[in-house]
Amino acid sequence: MERRKFIRNSTVFGLGLGLIPHHIWANGFTTEYSIPELMGKASIPLSGDKGGQLRPEAFEAFQKMKKKAYQDGITLKIASGYRSFERQEGIWERKFISYTRDGLEPMDAIEKIIEYSTIPGTSRHHWGTDADIIDSSKPVKGDVLDPQKFEEGGPYADQKKWMDQHAESFGFHLVYTDNPRRRGFKYEPWHYTYAPLSKPMLEQYRSINILAEYKAEYFEGAEYFTGPFLKNYIQDHILDINPDLL
Repeated sequence: MERRKFIRNSTVFGLGLGLIPHHIWANGFTTEYSIPELMGKASIPLSGDKGGQLRPEAFEAFQKMKKKAYQDGITLKIASGYRSFERQEGIWERKFISYTRDGLEPMDAIEKIIEYSTIPGTSRHHWGTDADIIDSSKPVKGDVLDPQKFEEGGPYADQKKWMDQHAESFGFHLVYTDNPRRRGFKYEPWHYTYAPLSKPMLEQYRSINILAEYKAEYFEGAEYFTGPFLKNYIQDHILDINPDLL
Protein backbone atom coordinates (compact mmCIF):
# COMPACT_ATOMS: atom_id res chain seq x y z
CA MET A 1 0.00 0.00 0.00
CA GLU A 2 1.33 3.44 -0.93
CA ARG A 3 1.95 5.56 2.15
CA ARG A 4 0.68 9.10 1.77
CA LYS A 5 1.00 12.30 3.70
CA PHE A 6 -1.28 12.61 6.68
CA ILE A 7 -2.87 15.71 5.15
CA ARG A 8 -2.92 15.17 1.44
CA ASN A 9 -6.17 17.05 0.79
CA SER A 10 -6.55 20.76 1.42
CA THR A 11 -10.07 20.07 2.70
CA VAL A 12 -8.64 18.79 5.98
CA PHE A 13 -5.87 21.35 6.39
CA GLY A 14 -6.44 23.74 9.27
CA LEU A 15 -9.07 21.64 11.05
CA GLY A 16 -6.60 20.52 13.66
CA LEU A 17 -7.48 21.49 17.20
CA GLY A 18 -8.78 24.88 16.17
CA LEU A 19 -12.22 23.79 17.37
CA ILE A 20 -11.64 25.60 20.65
CA PRO A 21 -12.97 28.62 22.55
CA HIS A 22 -11.23 31.84 21.55
CA HIS A 23 -10.45 32.69 25.17
CA ILE A 24 -7.58 30.20 25.06
CA TRP A 25 -5.78 32.50 22.65
CA ALA A 26 -6.32 35.60 24.78
CA ASN A 27 -4.32 37.38 27.48
CA GLY A 28 -0.90 36.83 25.92
CA PHE A 29 -1.09 33.03 26.15
CA THR A 30 2.43 31.64 26.43
CA THR A 31 3.31 28.04 25.62
CA GLU A 32 5.10 26.36 28.50
CA TYR A 33 5.42 23.06 26.65
CA SER A 34 6.80 22.85 23.12
CA ILE A 35 4.79 21.38 20.27
CA PRO A 36 7.24 18.47 19.80
CA GLU A 37 6.96 17.82 23.54
CA LEU A 38 3.16 17.74 23.42
CA MET A 39 3.23 15.42 20.40
CA GLY A 40 5.70 12.93 21.87
CA LYS A 41 8.59 13.96 19.62
CA ALA A 42 10.90 15.54 22.19
CA SER A 43 12.88 14.08 25.06
CA ILE A 44 11.26 14.92 28.39
CA PRO A 45 12.32 14.25 31.99
CA LEU A 46 10.94 10.90 33.12
CA SER A 47 11.02 8.82 36.28
CA GLY A 48 10.22 5.15 36.82
CA ASP A 49 10.92 1.84 35.13
CA LYS A 50 10.89 1.48 31.36
CA GLY A 51 7.31 1.06 30.18
CA GLY A 52 5.94 2.68 33.32
CA GLN A 53 7.56 6.09 33.21
CA LEU A 54 5.97 9.43 34.06
CA ARG A 55 7.16 12.99 34.50
CA PRO A 56 8.92 13.27 37.88
CA GLU A 57 6.11 15.23 39.56
CA ALA A 58 3.48 12.76 38.36
CA PHE A 59 5.63 9.78 39.28
CA GLU A 60 6.21 11.12 42.78
CA ALA A 61 2.46 11.50 43.25
CA PHE A 62 1.94 7.97 41.92
CA GLN A 63 4.48 6.61 44.40
CA LYS A 64 2.60 8.24 47.27
CA MET A 65 -0.67 6.80 45.99
CA LYS A 66 0.95 3.38 45.55
CA LYS A 67 2.20 3.43 49.15
CA LYS A 68 -1.26 4.22 50.48
CA ALA A 69 -2.87 1.58 48.28
CA TYR A 70 -0.36 -1.04 49.44
CA GLN A 71 -1.31 -0.32 53.05
CA ASP A 72 -4.88 -1.10 52.02
CA GLY A 73 -4.00 -4.35 50.26
CA ILE A 74 -3.74 -3.06 46.68
CA THR A 75 -0.48 -3.29 44.71
CA LEU A 76 -0.64 -0.58 42.07
CA LYS A 77 1.49 -0.90 38.95
CA ILE A 78 1.83 1.25 35.84
CA ALA A 79 1.16 -1.12 32.96
CA SER A 80 1.86 1.64 30.44
CA GLY A 81 3.04 5.21 31.01
CA TYR A 82 4.88 7.54 28.66
CA ARG A 83 4.79 6.68 24.95
CA SER A 84 6.77 8.42 22.24
CA PHE A 85 5.34 9.47 18.89
CA GLU A 86 7.28 6.66 17.22
CA ARG A 87 5.89 4.02 19.55
CA GLN A 88 2.31 5.21 19.00
CA GLU A 89 2.93 5.21 15.25
CA GLY A 90 4.05 1.59 15.49
CA ILE A 91 0.91 0.63 17.41
CA TRP A 92 -1.27 2.40 14.85
CA GLU A 93 0.34 0.89 11.79
CA ARG A 94 0.50 -2.62 13.24
CA LYS A 95 -3.24 -2.54 13.93
CA PHE A 96 -4.16 -1.00 10.59
CA ILE A 97 -2.17 -3.58 8.63
CA SER A 98 -3.53 -6.45 10.73
CA TYR A 99 -7.17 -5.40 10.45
CA THR A 100 -7.06 -4.73 6.71
CA ARG A 101 -5.27 -8.03 6.07
CA ASP A 102 -8.07 -9.73 7.99
CA GLY A 103 -10.54 -8.29 5.51
CA LEU A 104 -11.76 -5.05 7.06
CA GLU A 105 -12.25 -2.09 4.78
CA PRO A 106 -9.77 0.71 5.58
CA MET A 107 -12.28 3.03 7.25
CA ASP A 108 -13.73 0.14 9.24
CA ALA A 109 -10.19 -0.70 10.38
CA ILE A 110 -9.60 2.91 11.41
CA GLU A 111 -12.85 3.05 13.35
CA LYS A 112 -11.88 -0.15 15.13
CA ILE A 113 -8.42 1.20 16.00
CA ILE A 114 -9.80 4.39 17.54
CA GLU A 115 -12.03 2.50 19.91
CA TYR A 116 -9.00 2.38 22.21
CA SER A 117 -5.92 3.67 20.31
CA THR A 118 -5.03 7.20 19.23
CA ILE A 119 -3.64 8.67 16.05
CA PRO A 120 0.10 9.27 16.68
CA GLY A 121 0.70 12.75 18.01
CA THR A 122 -2.69 12.92 19.72
CA SER A 123 -2.09 10.49 22.59
CA ARG A 124 -2.22 11.76 26.16
CA HIS A 125 0.50 9.19 26.89
CA HIS A 126 2.89 11.47 24.98
CA TRP A 127 2.78 13.93 27.88
CA GLY A 128 4.20 11.72 30.64
CA THR A 129 1.15 12.48 32.76
CA ASP A 130 -1.08 9.51 31.95
CA ALA A 131 -0.85 5.89 33.05
CA ASP A 132 -2.70 2.62 32.60
CA ILE A 133 -2.84 1.26 36.15
CA ILE A 134 -3.48 -2.30 37.37
CA ASP A 135 -3.08 -4.33 40.56
CA SER A 136 0.03 -6.44 39.95
CA SER A 137 -0.74 -8.78 42.86
CA LYS A 138 -3.69 -10.30 40.99
CA PRO A 139 -3.10 -13.23 38.61
CA VAL A 140 -4.63 -12.42 35.25
CA LYS A 141 -4.89 -14.35 32.00
CA GLY A 142 -4.91 -12.58 28.66
CA ASP A 143 -5.13 -8.84 28.18
CA VAL A 144 -4.84 -7.01 31.50
CA LEU A 145 -6.52 -3.93 30.01
CA ASP A 146 -9.97 -5.45 29.69
CA PRO A 147 -12.92 -3.51 31.18
CA GLN A 148 -14.51 -6.73 32.44
CA LYS A 149 -11.51 -7.38 34.68
CA PHE A 150 -12.36 -4.20 36.62
CA GLU A 151 -16.01 -5.14 37.16
CA GLU A 152 -17.49 -6.80 40.23
CA GLY A 153 -16.00 -10.28 40.50
CA GLY A 154 -13.04 -9.38 38.28
CA PRO A 155 -9.42 -9.50 39.45
CA TYR A 156 -9.18 -5.70 39.54
CA ALA A 157 -12.55 -4.98 41.16
CA ASP A 158 -11.00 -4.07 44.52
CA GLN A 159 -8.46 -1.82 42.82
CA LYS A 160 -11.27 -0.05 40.94
CA LYS A 161 -13.16 0.61 44.16
CA TRP A 162 -10.01 1.87 45.87
CA MET A 163 -9.14 4.19 42.99
CA ASP A 164 -12.70 5.54 42.91
CA GLN A 165 -12.34 6.49 46.56
CA HIS A 166 -8.74 7.71 46.73
CA ALA A 167 -7.14 8.49 43.35
CA GLU A 168 -8.31 12.08 43.06
CA SER A 169 -6.84 12.96 46.45
CA PHE A 170 -3.43 12.21 44.88
CA GLY A 171 -4.22 14.21 41.74
CA PHE A 172 -5.16 11.27 39.49
CA HIS A 173 -8.42 11.34 37.55
CA LEU A 174 -10.05 8.80 35.26
CA VAL A 175 -9.93 10.12 31.68
CA TYR A 176 -12.38 8.00 29.69
CA THR A 177 -15.35 7.49 32.00
CA ASP A 178 -18.35 5.19 31.68
CA ASN A 179 -20.75 8.12 31.16
CA PRO A 180 -23.17 6.75 28.53
CA ARG A 181 -23.38 10.18 26.88
CA ARG A 182 -19.62 10.38 26.34
CA ARG A 183 -18.37 9.75 22.81
CA GLY A 184 -14.93 8.86 21.50
CA PHE A 185 -12.72 6.26 23.11
CA LYS A 186 -14.48 3.47 24.94
CA TYR A 187 -14.56 3.29 28.73
CA GLU A 188 -11.08 2.69 30.14
CA PRO A 189 -11.22 1.98 33.89
CA TRP A 190 -7.42 1.71 33.94
CA HIS A 191 -6.47 5.06 32.33
CA TYR A 192 -5.67 7.82 34.83
CA THR A 193 -4.06 11.22 34.39
CA TYR A 194 -2.18 13.43 36.81
CA ALA A 195 -4.45 16.45 36.47
CA PRO A 196 -2.18 19.16 37.97
CA LEU A 197 0.05 18.74 34.91
CA SER A 198 -2.26 17.37 32.23
CA LYS A 199 -4.96 20.03 32.49
CA PRO A 200 -2.67 22.92 31.51
CA MET A 201 -1.01 20.68 28.95
CA LEU A 202 -4.35 19.92 27.30
CA GLU A 203 -5.17 23.63 27.22
CA GLN A 204 -1.90 24.31 25.44
CA TYR A 205 -2.31 21.29 23.17
CA ARG A 206 -5.67 22.62 22.01
CA SER A 207 -3.94 25.68 20.55
CA ILE A 208 -1.87 23.59 18.13
CA ASN A 209 -2.83 23.47 14.47
CA ILE A 210 -2.30 19.73 14.65
CA LEU A 211 -2.76 19.03 10.95
CA ALA A 212 -0.16 21.60 9.96
CA GLU A 213 2.27 19.65 12.13
CA TYR A 214 1.57 16.52 10.08
CA LYS A 215 2.53 17.89 6.67
CA ALA A 216 5.72 15.83 6.60
CA GLU A 217 4.35 12.77 8.43
CA TYR A 218 3.31 9.47 6.88
CA PHE A 219 0.93 6.85 8.26
CA GLU A 220 -0.58 3.66 6.95
CA GLY A 221 -4.23 4.49 6.31
CA ALA A 222 -3.84 8.27 6.47
CA GLU A 223 -5.10 8.69 2.90
CA TYR A 224 -8.54 7.71 4.18
CA PHE A 225 -8.71 10.54 6.71
CA THR A 226 -11.38 12.90 5.40
CA GLY A 227 -12.17 16.33 6.76
CA PRO A 228 -15.39 15.20 8.49
CA PHE A 229 -13.64 12.19 10.02
CA LEU A 230 -10.85 14.31 11.51
CA LYS A 231 -13.28 16.93 12.78
CA ASN A 232 -15.29 14.25 14.58
CA TYR A 233 -12.12 12.59 15.89
CA ILE A 234 -10.95 15.81 17.51
CA GLN A 235 -14.32 16.58 19.05
CA ASP A 236 -15.07 13.07 20.25
CA HIS A 237 -11.73 11.48 21.10
CA ILE A 238 -9.55 14.35 22.27
CA LEU A 239 -12.08 16.69 23.85
CA ASP A 240 -14.98 14.48 25.02
CA ILE A 241 -13.35 13.26 28.23
CA ASN A 242 -13.96 13.53 31.95
CA PRO A 243 -15.20 17.15 32.25
CA ASP A 244 -13.08 17.63 35.38
CA LEU A 245 -10.03 17.53 33.09
CA LEU A 246 -11.09 20.31 30.74
